[in-house]
Amino acid sequence: MPFFRRPDYASETTQFLHSLTEKNPNLPAEQLAGRALLWDKAIDPQLQAEFKAGRVDQTPYVYIPKKQAA
Repeated sequence: MPFFRRPDYASETTQFLHSLTEKNPNLPAEQLAGRALLWDKAIDPQLQAEFKAGRVDQTPYVYIPKKQAA
């Protein structure tokens, strides 16, 4: 260990997060369960292909509508 080594620095935020996980040890499991509700979903390739096939290209300038046939 070097002679002039400083103690390890931990910001207030880091200290808060460490104390929070010490007080609530099942917090990481709850975070994963919450993430699974919104983000961890299985993607259906058939449905994605249908979405891609049904896509309509945007006009170059969206504020001028296409001329309608008379």
